[in-house]
Amino acid sequence: MLHFSRWKTLGIWAVIALGVLLCLPNFFSRETLDRLPNWLPKHQMVLGLDLQGGVYLLYEVDRQDYLQKRLRSLSGEVRGALLQEPRIGYSNLRETPNGVQLRLRDASQVELARQRLTPLRNPLSGSLLGGGGVEEFDLNISNDGVVNLAASEAGLNQRVSQIVSQSIEVIERRINQLGTVEPSIQRQGQDRILVEVPGLGDPARLKNLVGQTAQLTFHLVQSQVATAQAQTSRPPNSLPFVSQENPAQTYFVDAAPLLTGDDLADAQASFDQRTNEPLVSFRLNSSGAQKFGRVTQQNVGKPFAIVLDEKVISAPVIREPILGGSGQISGSFTAQTANDLAILLRAGSLPAKLTVVEERTIGPSLGADSIRAGIIACVVATVAIAVFMILCYGLLGFFADIALIANNALMIGILTAMQATLTLPGIAGIVLTMGMAVDANVLIYERIREERMEGKSVIQALDAGFRRAFATIIDSHLTALIAAIALFWLGSGPVRGFAVTMAIGIVSTLFTSYLVTRLIVASWARYSRPKTIPL
Repeated sequence: MLHFSRWKTLGIWAVIALGVLLCLPNFFSRETLDRLPNWLPKHQMVLGLDLQGGVYLLYEVDRQDYLQKRLRSLSGEVRGALLQEPRIGYSNLRETPNGVQLRLRDASQVELARQRLTPLRNPLSGSLLGGGGVEEFDLNISNDGVVNLAASEAGLNQRVSQIVSQSIEVIERRINQLGTVEPSIQRQGQDRILVEVPGLGDPARLKNLVGQTAQLTFHLVQSQVATAQAQTSRPPNSLPFVSQENPAQTYFVDAAPLLTGDDLADAQASFDQRTNEPLVSFRLNSSGAQKFGRVTQQNVGKPFAIVLDEKVISAPVIREPILGGSGQISGSFTAQTANDLAILLRAGSLPAKLTVVEERTIGPSLGADSIRAGIIACVVATVAIAVFMILCYGLLGFFADIALIANNALMIGILTAMQATLTLPGIAGIVLTMGMAVDANVLIYERIREERMEGKSVIQALDAGFRRAFATIIDSHLTALIAAIALFWLGSGPVRGFAVTMAIGIVSTLFTSYLVTRLIVASWARYSRPKTIPL
């Protein structure tokens, strides 16, 4: 067990050297690293929100807002199903707080109505663990012809869960285009999304960028009036949208949109070449370009409204057919708001409205204090452990301290190479693994002491100590690794940060406390030929 071939020795020291090399960039400024040759590692450890400051936002899906929009579309689907041939007469089609209700004119058509409306219950796919799917709506038709389509609780919960997953993808695309480092977007519970953006000091801009639904639609304008006259001037089959102008105008537009945000292929912030005003240039995909070209050919001279989240941001007049599939959105933009709108359009719209339920902004000074406290804790722990090992085990304790320092460098190097986000609980995980790093050495040294007391020679005691403690060391590290994996799998946020550093620390301590210490002890025994073991 004390014999090492040359390639094993070189391999062990090469791993340690690589860990030190990956760790070193954390001790230099970004400017110094930029001046170094490109072949050297330049990645620094990514600090979490609690260490470098930033913005913490907790969003919740607005169930009522989603349900209202879904019931609005359901009403249209019900109307279309009943108007199929042969038509089914109905009256009093209206939206209730959680569904759609109507009355059939002819009670004898109850079964036919049931056949037409059953597909609108919209079966949702079930989860792998949940068995069969659930229905989004419950259908109830009384004998006197009253029809109720009501949202089911299970269906609404599953819809909200899907909305959270879709929203996380959209939010990630939006935030990534801001150029921030290692944002954290994750699910919290059933209907909440946690957004952490380290290093960002503008929570208002982030809230506007993340929380805006960004549902873009294009509509033909039927009429335009002052907002005060909107209630008395609404044409039939139209929707009222208020403009962003000052004073505000109300535009009555066709209820059916000409285009939606799904027809966009790209959007970029740019400037008007004549007035140098910021605007947003957009490009449509092939199907959107065909629809836009056909509509503009048929409606030359008429205005059309560009609507974002039910606000008219621009209402230009169609001067000529637009066949190229591209256009511009102008308005009261600044360079930043134009860029933010382009980001929103490129990233896509949120499937439902999100509301902020918790907001925190952590300043960089507080993060600097946390870093300073973490560094002090690591240094104190390392020194205290080193002194303890030397007092208890003498020279062999000193060897364990060398392995401990190598373990710290290796652990930080792995975290840096993985670009794992280090949080304050992560620092706690690092300090905890320092104690675990020498735990294996304690087991080995106590075993060596027992073997020596049984009368074995120095070499035999050293060899037996490492060999017989190996199984115990593996068991202890494996059980700790299982706990770390469970924390990562079931935890979230800071708990995961703790689990990551703990898992990396377990692997690195197993390497350093056993292999590195054994290599140092074997080298010492080979060159000094000790007669006694200094324990």
